[in-house]
Amino acid sequence: MNKVIVVCGATASGKTKLSVELAKLYNAEVVSADSMQIYKYMNIGTAKVTEEETQGIRHHMLDIVMPGEVYSAARYGDEAYKCVEDIFARGKNVVICGGTGLYINALIRGNEFPGQNMETGTRERLTLKYDEIGGEAMHQELSEIDPESAERLHPNDKKRIIRALEVFYDYGITLTEHNRIHKSKADRLDSVTICLNPVSREVLYDRINRRVDIMFEDGLLEETKGLLDNGLLVGTAAQAIGYKEVLGFINGEMTEKEASDLLKQKTRNYAKRQLTWFKSQNKVNWLEYTPDDTFEDILQKATEILVSNGIEL
Repeated sequence: MNKVIVVCGATASGKTKLSVELAKLYNAEVVSADSMQIYKYMNIGTAKVTEEETQGIRHHMLDIVMPGEVYSAARYGDEAYKCVEDIFARGKNVVICGGTGLYINALIRGNEFPGQNMETGTRERLTLKYDEIGGEAMHQELSEIDPESAERLHPNDKKRIIRALEVFYDYGITLTEHNRIHKSKADRLDSVTICLNPVSREVLYDRINRRVDIMFEDGLLEETKGLLDNGLLVGTAAQAIGYKEVLGFINGEMTEKEASDLLKQKTRNYAKRQLTWFKSQNKVNWLEYTPDDTFEDILQKATEILVSNGIEL
């Protein structure tokens, strides 16, 4: 089998279990595509796969950097691709599992992000300018250069506005045009993508709510306090869904129940954004399931999708 299997979908949709079972069926190893599970010590809050859940299937791209370390989609693409090459070289197959669409694209399509390895000083200059004149003015500047990107971005989206301007000023090409060129190029990995999608949105929200309850039962508060006490809850880690809400409780800004309810709400919002992302992508096979479907039904649907795309058992 020359193709990689991609299992994606919203948080709590059942990706981990399906990816493990498919890996068992296809003699594969799993490569995680989750932007938070790359961090060490962030286990409960990221719903990181446990040793028991792996069922002995080897997983890659987990626990690879310290919390607070800057980590990009481009870096992920490079490092995850090396994992894929190694797995294939050892005669095994690959299942990519995750909900971070940008990471999946970086791995499948390959990295061609301008400026990832260059230090031109433009980003720092634009950051200072944003802080000085504000998001509305910077958004207006972007709209004059790259109206399509500006239309997609909110004036408060500081990081992406700066990134779009940086690409233009350093390379003389708009981010919109760069993305258009990049999408037209052939993927470096042949893949079949399965996106898990409960037919009823309430089913997904129910799973999310139960997951959050389990996180608190399993010690999310203690994990967050431990990260905080060891100075690890900084940078991206401090903004991660789960830890950010719990910090509100730790800092006395809300009750534990309020923190739990807020986390459920934020996770549901995140799930919506994930589904919107995957719906915008090409070549996605949607695996829809109802409350009446057992896991065996879901696994059967997945294998049927794979067989119809040339991946035989």
